[in-house]
Amino acid sequence: MSIIEGIKQEKVVAVIRKATKENIVPILEALAEGGVHHVEITAETPQVNQIIEKAVREADPAMKVGAGTVLDPETARSVIMAGAAFVVSPTWNVDTLRLCQRYGIEHIPGVLTPTEISVAYEHGARMVKIFPADSVGPSYIKNIRGPLPHVSAMVTGGITLNNMNDYLQAGSTAVGIGSNLVNAVQLKSEADYQELTKRAENYIRRANS
Repeated sequence: MSIIEGIKQEKVVAVIRKATKENIVPILEALAEGGVHHVEITAETPQVNQIIEKAVREADPAMKVGAGTVLDPETARSVIMAGAAFVVSPTWNVDTLRLCQRYGIEHIPGVLTPTEISVAYEHGARMVKIFPADSVGPSYIKNIRGPLPHVSAMVTGGITLNNMNDYLQAGSTAVGIGSNLVNAVQLKSEADYQELTKRAENYIRRANS
């Protein structure tokens, strides 16, 4: 199954910020136990390449480890060399998309307007990221999905357990969840990781209900 098909099926992508080499594997293990198997480790994280390398090497092979907040082709190449299985950006950059295509890696660019969505799709993006979703709301997603039903869209930005299904029902293919799911700096104890697993289970259950 391709990365895009996997995201479509599971519907939830965990966005992990400020993880470390010490906690990334426990985070991924907790998420996997809760049913979340697609994650993006954000590129502004210190030592992100080493963290991705460790995640790919030591985590459950079922986990699809991507890189997020990738702003340019240079960063894209760096995280791909570290082992990222897919690349997500908050913005549209055709050179980043082309670099990912060169390496056979899915790139999910950040877009907002119908024009940006169409341009990204026409350049080969098989999924786009509508960001920041909370600034426009589910009704906006419904309105743009009307004329653009052929474009798969993940929404990110302010997505919570309470509003997630509003976006999915409005036409989003998937949702990207940040600190409402994974707050890496607050994970200190075994109980914290157990709670993370419960949150993952809740998101997966609700997204697929």
